[in-house]
Amino acid sequence: MPRKGREQDPEGETAGVVSRCLAAVIDALVVFGIALAVQLTISGLRLLIAGPPYRFPDPPGWLAGVGGWAVAVLYLGVCWTVTGGTVGDRLLGLRVTRLGGRLLGVLRALLRAVLCVSFPVGLLWVPLSRRRASLQDLVVSSAVRYHRF
Repeated sequence: MPRKGREQDPEGETAGVVSRCLAAVIDALVVFGIALAVQLTISGLRLLIAGPPYRFPDPPGWLAGVGGWAVAVLYLGVCWTVTGGTVGDRLLGLRVTRLGGRLLGVLRALLRAVLCVSFPVGLLWVPLSRRRASLQDLVVSSAVRYHRF
């Protein structure tokens, strides 16, 4: 006998703060891996061009911060534009779309990525919102829903 109200299948239901936070932690690990790969590539190229000794890059703190921020924004923006989900989103069965269900598009995805990386505490608005929207979702008119890939 089916239950009234919420169905047992969460497909299409708006994701809560726990699922989104877990996806964000996974994505932070992916971004760290990408940044590490970039640094290893740079140091390998330096070794090929200048010769030994092998040195790991040691950029100034501000450059490392800006570079990490840019990698995170590009990673999130590209993933949301192309598939609607990052690695963390896909592992947790989430998809980021417009309110109507279509993919975000380049500008909207990049703006959402900039807001998510620059102001991550906006995610804490989800439990307070009637439609489970983060502050970033409210600004760009997006939604994060459960989805089967």
